[in-house]
Amino acid sequence: MTSAPSPGDGHVHDLVGVGLGPFNLALAALADAVPDLSAHFLEARTSFSWHPGLLLEGARLQVPFLADLVSLVDPTSRWSFLSYLRAHDRLFPFYFSENFHVPRREYDDYCRWVAHSLDSCTFDARVSAVRHDSGVLTVDHLDAHGRRSSVRTRALVLGIGTEPVLPGPLRALEGDRVFHAAHYLDRAPALAGAGDVTVIGSGQSGAEVFLDLLRSAAHRDTAVHWLTRSPAFAPMEYSKLGLEHFTPDYTRYFHALPQPVKDRTVPEQWQLYKGISADTISEIHDVLYERGIAGAPTGASLRAHCELRAARRAADGYELTFVHREQDREFTVRTDAVVAASGYAQRDPDFLAPVAEFLHTDDRGRPVIGADLRLSADPALEAPIHVQNAELHTHGVGAPDLGLGAWRAATILNSVAGRTVHRLPERTAFTSFGAPAPGAGR
Repeated sequence: MTSAPSPGDGHVHDLVGVGLGPFNLALAALADAVPDLSAHFLEARTSFSWHPGLLLEGARLQVPFLADLVSLVDPTSRWSFLSYLRAHDRLFPFYFSENFHVPRREYDDYCRWVAHSLDSCTFDARVSAVRHDSGVLTVDHLDAHGRRSSVRTRALVLGIGTEPVLPGPLRALEGDRVFHAAHYLDRAPALAGAGDVTVIGSGQSGAEVFLDLLRSAAHRDTAVHWLTRSPAFAPMEYSKLGLEHFTPDYTRYFHALPQPVKDRTVPEQWQLYKGISADTISEIHDVLYERGIAGAPTGASLRAHCELRAARRAADGYELTFVHREQDREFTVRTDAVVAASGYAQRDPDFLAPVAEFLHTDDRGRPVIGADLRLSADPALEAPIHVQNAELHTHGVGAPDLGLGAWRAATILNSVAGRTVHRLPERTAFTSFGAPAPGAGR
């Protein structure tokens, strides 16, 4: 691979990526197999890490191991998960484990192995500005010591990910005992001695935190409350035909829908991407069942349809005000600590300010994103800018899904290269989404 240029050496890359989460790392891995493509990737952190606060013992990916960085596009790649296992002499243990879903900690280690093996990936490089001139983008960045560098490119791909968001009522209280689930492993020691802990949110993260608190010896005498505004502690849709919503076929269909229809559809599909794995639900039920033997108290409570409206610091902890959404009844929960599994929001890339005037937005201020993940822009911005995991409103529920990561990366590579670098399948689902074309019969 072409090495990273020093500041001002005049080299112009074909592609520069900002951010090294799994999606841009998939792009880096697939680009590594293209000998005539110059690609470089910048990451502000000093090393790769993927949701470090949620790498809980026993937690597994919700997608099969084939949803690695490359396999669903190029299973022969040296950067596949199977190649990682071979490099670490774990193929036979993996084979005998007979587990299609790998530990989350191992997926994190796999990504770190790829990221720190690729010459195209540079860490400790925080992008400060992106400037455009004559079809070339200059990407300025700083290291931890404030030293400035820049790289130049004909195309840019943003993979800066999302950031955890606390519910509004909790933001003024954030601290060691009120925090987002993204920080759970770092801050869990501060929960020691808490008489009760409240978990808010019923996605996979909330379920895993709730289960960990139930199982932890340090919280044997801790009461754990679990509340969510969702209608139920519901399983993620995982039927084989239901999963076809995470195919390129559905993504293309969704992208072609009118925007008002998209905005109505995504919230209705919450169980496709905000539910809990059936295995985790089963484990939670098993723990509660065993705790309740012989009429013993479980030390836990679960309530759905409960929306947090207010929170305040009390003399002996915190008071949380909820409203039950079906009964329209207000009630208060007193607790010693709060872990909010309240989701994530898109990061605002302020480094795009120098080119922001060229970028198109919809009537809600969101970026307009093409089928090839390219931001819609004025023709004056000649260099394309693509995005990853910022397209839920345009591409649908598969936007944050690891299983579509390789396909998205290959789509972007083909677009940037202007040719078929990686062949992509024309049909990926048995379901036909949408009505047949006129005259097409069934």
